[in-house]
Amino acid sequence: MRLDACRAAVAGAAMAGLALLHGGPADAQDQAARVEVDAVIAEPLRQTMPVIGRFVARQAGPVAALVSGPVAEILVDVGDRVTKGDVLVRLSTDVTVGNRNLREAELNEKKASLGSAQAQLRLANQELARLENLKKSAAFSQASYEDKRAEVARFQSSVAEASASVARARANLELSELDLTRSEIRAPYNGVVIARQAVAGAYVNTGAPVVSLVNDEDMEIEADVPADRLAGLAPGRAVRAALDSGQNVMAVVRAVIPTENALTRTRPVRFRTQFAGEVPLQYATDQSVTVLLPIGEPRDIVSVHKDAVIARGAGYIVYVVEDGKAQVREIEIGEAAGRRLEVISGLSPDDLVVTRGNERLRPGQSVSYMGMPAGDG
Repeated sequence: MRLDACRAAVAGAAMAGLALLHGGPADAQDQAARVEVDAVIAEPLRQTMPVIGRFVARQAGPVAALVSGPVAEILVDVGDRVTKGDVLVRLSTDVTVGNRNLREAELNEKKASLGSAQAQLRLANQELARLENLKKSAAFSQASYEDKRAEVARFQSSVAEASASVARARANLELSELDLTRSEIRAPYNGVVIARQAVAGAYVNTGAPVVSLVNDEDMEIEADVPADRLAGLAPGRAVRAALDSGQNVMAVVRAVIPTENALTRTRPVRFRTQFAGEVPLQYATDQSVTVLLPIGEPRDIVSVHKDAVIARGAGYIVYVVEDGKAQVREIEIGEAAGRRLEVISGLSPDDLVVTRGNERLRPGQSVSYMGMPAGDG
């Protein structure tokens, strides 16, 4: 009995070794491989062409001095953020205040002259009225009456001239007060100081730049678009754009500028920006942005995740999960659509294809997976 038991043990060991040599028992050969899968879907294909654009500020440039004078103080530095109406630079007002006081004195003088002329006119009118009352009496003198009428006319002219002088003096005073107000150079819009062209103590003339601003809160995208791609870019058309950080931007065509570069055959197109989600804390003029321009009209396609496609010779294959097993399927692919590929033939919507673990699969091998992840278009 002991001899029979030993022979049986040896035979069992030999069978086990033979099984291991030929790949193990049947259930080990059919062990399910853990994979990830994705569904084949039908979706519209929107072909796009990337064009490099840039941010441009709608308000930017130097702020000029509106009056001449020496710079008393500069209240901002490069990088400071200002709001509309903030004082940027103050000019010395000694001369301006003196001119303003002189104009005020001239106005008072002209008002006095006007008052004197008006008083003389009133007196002459009274005397003329008295002479008119004497027309029927023997004391009436026609010559005196005519002289008084001429005197009244002369005083009326003097009053008109004095009134014009008062108006001119008042206008000069208002100009002096305006110069006094303009001695404080204020920000014409919200923005950031990007340069200072003046220093304290320097004399600036009217129109000279003192500070440069850029309004980074009101920017557009400008892109040079090939002339043969302008057909679909009518004002109001929305396209997608992306910052270097990866953040998406909705860009709406505002205008196609009617100037063309003769060398590149491109025309500038301006886009209004509409950020999806949180607006970036900071973006700058001339910052690059990629604008995805539409090419043709959208069309419906069947697409597969690119990770499911395996190059095999001159063609492509995928592993399709059917009844828990991975089956090889030859496919023909077309255009790329993001992280997916157009399928011309070989697959149908809702087919499950293996996207991870497919490199180690054998045709007909059992597979298992944890649900179906959402397709990443």
